[in-house]
Amino acid sequence: MIFIGIALLVALALTFLISSNAGAMIGLAEQDFGQLVILIAVLVLVAGGAFGRRIKLGEMLSGIVMWGAIFAAIIIGYSFRTDFERFGARLWAQLSPGAGYVDAESGTVMFSRDTNDHFVINAKINGVEKQFLFDTGASSIVLTADSARAAGFDPSRLIYSIPVQTANGQTEAALIKLDRIEVGGIVRENIDAMVARPEALNANLLGMNYLQTLRGFSVEGDRLTFTD
Repeated sequence: MIFIGIALLVALALTFLISSNAGAMIGLAEQDFGQLVILIAVLVLVAGGAFGRRIKLGEMLSGIVMWGAIFAAIIIGYSFRTDFERFGARLWAQLSPGAGYVDAESGTVMFSRDTNDHFVINAKINGVEKQFLFDTGASSIVLTADSARAAGFDPSRLIYSIPVQTANGQTEAALIKLDRIEVGGIVRENIDAMVARPEALNANLLGMNYLQTLRGFSVEGDRLTFTD
């Protein structure tokens, strides 16, 4: 009987909340709030098992407090789920620097410095994902021969006539045009790039001809931010 009374009170409270547009009050769309109500109703039914036997008043009060805390946690989780998603994305960006954190609302992508003190950036070139190093000292996007091959170019058929300076010394590079490069949702098409001679470069470089197409980029401590 006690459980029936509690269930009725919960039902009445939910009815009042729905009729009072509670979803808007706690930051939920009508559809999302409806899903929350269903979830709470299921939990109420599950909780009924705890009251289906004779229990002491102290145990009953403890159960009410426990389930009240669970319901409150569910409501808070639903209300702040977007913030939790953003926090998770930021955490992933910290743990996996090349992945980056995309904030679609502000049009920014944030990368974290890796343990080698570099900014590693995951980018897709012609649909193939490769890692790049952020390099303001490079005038252009520069690909290794292996990355160029993965993007659909044959390094053996390229003409290496452009002198470039790399960490391994001076070498020559070939000029190509990428159909598409995507960095954290920021897309550029038909953009020039260079391919270093085979074995001349250890990593792809994201250089100034891409960076200058952005509305801005900045380095603050261990954080690199692109703004489109």
